[in-house]
Amino acid sequence: MPKVVFITGGSSGIGKAIGEYLTTKDYTVYGTSRNPDTVSEKLSFTLLKMDVTVSTSISEAISTIVQKEGRIDVLVNNAGIGITGPIEETPNMEIQRAFETNFYGPINVMKAVLPQMRAQNSGKIINITSIAGYMGLPYRGIYSATKAALEITTEAFRMETKQFGVEMTNVAPGDFATNIVAGRYHAPVLDSSPYKDAYGKTLKMMNDHVDAGEDPLKMAKVIHHIIEASSPRIHYKVGAFLQKFSVVLKRVLPDKVYERMLLNHYKLK
Repeated sequence: MPKVVFITGGSSGIGKAIGEYLTTKDYTVYGTSRNPDTVSEKLSFTLLKMDVTVSTSISEAISTIVQKEGRIDVLVNNAGIGITGPIEETPNMEIQRAFETNFYGPINVMKAVLPQMRAQNSGKIINITSIAGYMGLPYRGIYSATKAALEITTEAFRMETKQFGVEMTNVAPGDFATNIVAGRYHAPVLDSSPYKDAYGKTLKMMNDHVDAGEDPLKMAKVIHHIIEASSPRIHYKVGAFLQKFSVVLKRVLPDKVYERMLLNHYKLK
């Protein structure tokens, strides 16, 4: 019997790549989108309407899958949004929206799917975080914080759910060539802002990194490996060598040396 995989945020980018790849491996895949009717490209898997910030839509999507398939074997918590800007100039409403989508959203989906997995006495939950969640990055601090919060929460949550046969893991991607920039909230680069020059340069660099990012297929293959693994690791990091190595450096270097490295990288004082 094919495993049933539920992917949040499956209409584009990494989520779409995962869904398309898993269907070639004979999984039954359901993805989600806030507006599936606007997705013009035909996908090889079913796309359900769901918003991770709306609990009723989460319940409806899960009920639809369980009614059709009788089970959910894997949840891939992929839906998320980007946010950039000087923290001082980022509206609180946008900070809250980022946490609602990137942190509270995945938790709500996990809470909603766990009763079904517990009834099955089996299941895997894979949370897509970010290498940015391992460090505070200038002008991306709120995004880093949302992903760091999900990383740490997963560490605790997986210990609580082991008794039910449910496994959880984190997968932290680096920069991948996706459309995340188009959907990201950018605090405007204001002429009157004391951050104007530094933020403007850093924003261009961040966008260039995404444009030159790796193929999302690489992430899809890692997700497939995790699904098939008998005992997945707690943390996975996927991306360019230097991005993954930056996490190692954060662990071994003195704080101020690491900070200086980041300042030099972003050409900040």
